[in-house]
Amino acid sequence: MAHLFLPWLLLAVSAQTVLTQPPTKAVFELKVHSFNSSRSICRQSQDCRIFFRMCLKHSQSVINPEPPCTYGNASTAALSADPSSISESVPMKVNVSFKWPGSFSLILEAWIIDSSGLKSTGDQNNLLSRVASLHRQTVGDQWSQHVHQGDQSKLGFSYRVVCIENYHGEDCSAYCRPRNDTFGHFHCDTEGNRHCLEGWSGQYCTDPICAGGCGEDRGICESPGKCKCHEGWEGKHCDTCKRHPGCLHGTCQQPWQCNCKEGWGGLYCNQDLNYCTNHRPCQNQASCTNTGEGSYTCTCRPGFLGLNCEIETNECDSNPCRNGGSCKDLLNGFSCACPQGFYGKNCEISAMRCADGPCFNGGTCVEADTGSYSCHCPTGFTGSNCEKRMDRCSSSPCANGAQCLDLGSRVMCRCRPGFSGARCETNIDDCASNPCHNAGTCMDGINDFTCTCTLGFSGKDCLVRTSPCDYLLCNNGGTCYTHFTGPVCQCPSGFMGARCEYSLTIPSSRPPEGGDASPALIAAIALGLVTLSLLVCAAIHILRQLRRGRQLAAISRSVKNDLETVNNRNAVIGGGGPNNGSLMGAPLCSLKEKEAFLLPGGPFKVSNKDAELAEKSSDMSMFKNKMADCNLAKEEHRLEKNKFDPNCQKHDSSIIIPPLSFAKDGLYQPLFIIPEPVEQCVFATEV
Repeated sequence: MAHLFLPWLLLAVSAQTVLTQPPTKAVFELKVHSFNSSRSICRQSQDCRIFFRMCLKHSQSVINPEPPCTYGNASTAALSADPSSISESVPMKVNVSFKWPGSFSLILEAWIIDSSGLKSTGDQNNLLSRVASLHRQTVGDQWSQHVHQGDQSKLGFSYRVVCIENYHGEDCSAYCRPRNDTFGHFHCDTEGNRHCLEGWSGQYCTDPICAGGCGEDRGICESPGKCKCHEGWEGKHCDTCKRHPGCLHGTCQQPWQCNCKEGWGGLYCNQDLNYCTNHRPCQNQASCTNTGEGSYTCTCRPGFLGLNCEIETNECDSNPCRNGGSCKDLLNGFSCACPQGFYGKNCEISAMRCADGPCFNGGTCVEADTGSYSCHCPTGFTGSNCEKRMDRCSSSPCANGAQCLDLGSRVMCRCRPGFSGARCETNIDDCASNPCHNAGTCMDGINDFTCTCTLGFSGKDCLVRTSPCDYLLCNNGGTCYTHFTGPVCQCPSGFMGARCEYSLTIPSSRPPEGGDASPALIAAIALGLVTLSLLVCAAIHILRQLRRGRQLAAISRSVKNDLETVNNRNAVIGGGGPNNGSLMGAPLCSLKEKEAFLLPGGPFKVSNKDAELAEKSSDMSMFKNKMADCNLAKEEHRLEKNKFDPNCQKHDSSIIIPPLSFAKDGLYQPLFIIPEPVEQCVFATEV
């Protein structure tokens, strides 16, 4: 197994060695030109051979010829000892993988190849010559020539240091490889500086150069002279902005603008605001005024009229010349050529009489009292002297644009198509012939008609049968039917809409099996539980309030009864017989209950006290003894008589009533009685 893995191991080691070796930057070349020695080179054989060896070291003040050769070493091939073989030898080369220092130590030796034919340097007897010297060499193609003259030999050689390809500079440390690809477009000078090819810029000459405005804001320069414009820009150099679509008479400074040129307005600069300047519509030197949005007004000079002042006013149309004068139209005026016997601006001044025969065309002359005359013209003539033939078409007797023809004796109107009548005043009813078929409705026009067809027909006269469903597409397999309101789609099951375009999904009444409950359902259940809990709590609270109200009502009734009993006493407390003034019919057990209202040791007064107690209030000591005896006697009598009386058991009290004592000042104060297990609550009374 070892011999199988050994080649792969050697390959890996060699590859690692190659990868770890620094790149070669320069080459030191040395060529031996001549070698002469006073010693016999070939002592043993006439066919002896020699070789030269050089060793490069760093600069040393004292050169040690022994290894190592810190910069490297090299040797020539085996050479014949004759001068021609030596001069034609190939230069020795040492690769330099570091910055060339400039100075170095050179050791050049000449050796004899031993009898075995090997280039060995172990036997010093084979050493013919050795040169050890300190040199300085700059990088370049020039060879430095040297001749070393020793005691027994003379050695001529030359050397140089050249940078290998792509390394430049004085020390061959500047790396620069010319390229023209995606990663750069440049060439290198002798110092290793990059110089961009034409059309490229940047540190590594990767940025193309485009002329014009091709930049980050208008376009991207893809290659020299080729600019790819951003949206909104156009042109070879992307220096022309695109106008807003539809912009007619506008420019832009930024994309999608439409800045109107002078005389134009509107969103798309399609409204001619300076129609007068752009079109010059007014004629005959009339002044033009822009009124906006492509309209204008012409102010005509005197003697012209019309929209564009294109019509010259003929002042002779109003027959200003009288008495047979001939009118001549002038610019903004007229002139009359008066007949004989008349003069004035309008030939209105007459110097003739009827004897002069002033009336023409059979007119009758009538003299006036003022010395003038007048002519009565026959039919068809007019004028002051009946000199003009009457044009009966001048009054425009024909209507609707008909052509008027004056035939002398009568006027004839030549009607336009669609009109009739003597004056072309009647619009011919084109619907009279019922041109609309299939119940179509006819609307008369000028020499034309229009048919409004019923559903299912079309065409000029409603003869073409059509179906409204031809223009309505029902989706999802729907069927189109013609209705009097228009086409209607009958949708298949599961679809709806005017064109059956909506899917109708019927929700399931129960949730899918195995699926999670809907969040909305869970929320509804939770809300229902909370609401139910609140209702139960409210009911419990209301029941408690009602029960407490009933208890308070019962207590109030009991207190009221007890207060009536207390306030209605009219006998001295101490006996239940009629002789002592007690209430008749009152049970003996109530005395103890009443005695609870007498509290000792305070300035209190029991309300409704009897008169005897009031009369004898001055002798309090005798009254207290009498009251104590009465209480003891009544208590013993009650216990013996009513031992088993249930009414007395209910009101039994454990309060011990001490002798009464009243304050000497006799002030009336409110009395608060708090009995023990009796059914009364708190009583308060004041007199």
